[in-house]
Amino acid sequence: MKRIFFTILKTMLFLMILFASLRIFFLIYYWDIVVVDNIRLDDIVKIFWHALPLDFSTTFYLTAIPCVSMFIVSFFNQESVFKYLRWYYFVIIAAYVLMVMGEAGIYGEWRTKLTFKAVAYLEHPSEVVNTATTSQLVTLISMWACFTLLFSWWYVRWIEPTYEKNRHPINRWWFPATLVVVGGLYFMGFRGGVNDIPISTSSAYWSKHYFVNSVTVNTGYNLFENTLNTLKFKTRTDFHYIDYEEAEMRADYLNTPDCDSTVRIFKTRRPNIVLVLLESWNADFIEALGGEPGIAPTFDSLARDGYLVTNFYATGNRSQQAMASVFGGFPAVPVTTLTNHPEKYYAIPSLVKKMDSVGYYTSFYFGGRLNYGNILSYLRYNEFDLIVEGDDINEPFIRGNLGIHDTELLPWFAKQLANQPEPFFATAFTLSSHSPYDYPKIFEEITWPKIEKTFVNSGHYTDYSLKLLMDVARQQPWYDNTIFVFMADHSHPSYRNDPSFSFNYHHIPFLIYGEPLVDSLKGKTFDKICDNVDFPATLLAQLGLSHDEFYWSRDIFNKCFRPFAFYEQIDGFGWKTPNGEFVYSNNEGFVVKDIEEQYSDSIVRDGKSYMQHHYDLFSRY
Repeated sequence: MKRIFFTILKTMLFLMILFASLRIFFLIYYWDIVVVDNIRLDDIVKIFWHALPLDFSTTFYLTAIPCVSMFIVSFFNQESVFKYLRWYYFVIIAAYVLMVMGEAGIYGEWRTKLTFKAVAYLEHPSEVVNTATTSQLVTLISMWACFTLLFSWWYVRWIEPTYEKNRHPINRWWFPATLVVVGGLYFMGFRGGVNDIPISTSSAYWSKHYFVNSVTVNTGYNLFENTLNTLKFKTRTDFHYIDYEEAEMRADYLNTPDCDSTVRIFKTRRPNIVLVLLESWNADFIEALGGEPGIAPTFDSLARDGYLVTNFYATGNRSQQAMASVFGGFPAVPVTTLTNHPEKYYAIPSLVKKMDSVGYYTSFYFGGRLNYGNILSYLRYNEFDLIVEGDDINEPFIRGNLGIHDTELLPWFAKQLANQPEPFFATAFTLSSHSPYDYPKIFEEITWPKIEKTFVNSGHYTDYSLKLLMDVARQQPWYDNTIFVFMADHSHPSYRNDPSFSFNYHHIPFLIYGEPLVDSLKGKTFDKICDNVDFPATLLAQLGLSHDEFYWSRDIFNKCFRPFAFYEQIDGFGWKTPNGEFVYSNNEGFVVKDIEEQYSDSIVRDGKSYMQHHYDLFSRY
C-alpha cells in the first residue's frame, strides 16, 4: 500500500516537472514578448508559483486512472500488470508535449492558448503546415520528439513501479476504507482544494501582463476546460443572458435606423467597385490611424486623397469569418464559422447576388487556394461570375509556400479587369502578409520592431504591391469610373502587442478611394464606430439599392446610423459604443469594462442582446 502511495507521489512530481520544463521552453521560445512587454524577472519566477494550483489539479486528473488501477490489481495480487501503465504515461507525455508545441505554433499568430476552436482547424493539417515556416516546423517537431523521448525514458528509469513477488497481501478489511480516503483526496485535488468555488483557468490569471497569465495557465487543463465549455455553447444556454423577447427587441432597435437619409459619397450612379481585401492588416500599419510611419506609405498616400474610416473593426479573427461579414453582412459567431455550415448559407443574404441582379459582373481573385476554412464553398454559393485561384493562373509568377505573391498578383489583376464588362464588382484577396511570410525580399528590412518584425515587413511588402496595382490601374480605361475599397479581412498581433480581447487588436483599416468619390470628401475621415459587417448595406445604399435583407449590416453613411462595433471572442464577445466598451467572457465575466456609469446598464444589455439574438438565430438556421 505504501509503495502505491509513494509511486503516485513520484508520478505527480514527475508530471509537475514536465509542466515546468515545457513552461520554460515556451518562455524561451517567446522571449521577445517578455522583452517588449517589459516583464520583470521576478514576475517570470512567480509564474511557476502561481501555476502550482492548476498544475496540481492536472496531475490529479492524469493519475486518477493509474491510481485506481494500481489499487485494484494489488487487491487481486496481480501487480505484474504494473508495467503496462508505462503505455498510458507514454501517451500522456506525447499528447501533452504535442499540446504545448501546438500552442507555441499558434500563439505567435493568434496570441491565444490552445483551444477547442484552434484544434478544430487541425481537420485540415495541410493548411496548418503551409502557414508555418520550415524552421518553425522543424523546431517544434524536434522539440516534441526530444521532450517525449526524454520524459518517457525518465518515467521507465525512475518512476515506473516494480513488481514484488513476495510482497505482503493487502489487508482486505482496510481496502474499502483506503479507497474512500484516496477518492476523497482526489476529489479535492480535482476541485483544487476545499473551497466552495472549484479551481478554473481564471485562478491562474494573476498578472497585468496577458502573456504572463497565458504561460501560467496549464495547457492541458486549459484545453480540457475550454472543450467542455465549447460543448456547452452548442446548447445555446451559455448565450442566454436576458429574456429572448427583450434581446430581439434591442437587436432590432440597434440594427434599424430611425430614418433613411443616406449621404451620397459617389458622384456616379453605377461605378465599378474594386475591393482589395488585405490579409491580416492591423490599423497599426497605418500612420493615419495612429501607427508608426513608414510601414504602409502607399496606403497613407491614398488616404490623403480618399475617405478614411478611422474607427473600423473586424468582427472575427479568421479569413473565413471575414468572407461571411463582407459578402453576407453576417457577424462572426463564437466556436464555429458560417463557412463551415453550408446548410445555413441559404439564410444569409448575398451582396454578390445583389450586385449581379443590377448588372454588375462579379469576380474574386486570390493567389493561393481557397479551400482553407471552406471559403471556396461559400464563395461559390455566392455565385461570383468568376473565381480565380493560384492554380488557375498559368503566368510565370514567383510563388511562395501559400501561392502567388502580391507584387505579382495585384498588377496582373488590374490588367485582367479590362477584360470584364462594366460595371464590375471585383475582389482581390492579398496573400503575402499571412505566415509564413516568405515574400520576396525586394527592399531593405524594417528593423525597429522588437516583435512581429516579419509580419510588419510583410505588410510593407504588400503595401508596395498596392502601388504597383494603382500604377497599372491608372492606365486602364475603366479607372475614371472606379471606386477602390481597401479593407483588412481581420487583424493580427502587431508590434504593440495588444491582447486579442482588446478593440485595439481588432482595429483594421478601411479606405474608400477613386475618381467617383465626391470631391469634398477626399482627404477627409469618417470617425463613427462601425465594423466590416456594415460593408454590404453601406455599398448597396450608395448604389441606390435596397439592403433590408441584410439585417445585421448597417449603412454607416445614413444620418440615423447607430454607431457600435461587435466581435466574437471564443467564449464571449466585445462591444464598443461612443459611450464606452466592454469585453465579456462567459467563463470570466467582464474582462474589460470601460463605460460611463450613466450608460452602463443600457450598453451592457444592448451588447448581450446583440450576441444572444445573433447566436439564437444562427442556431435556428
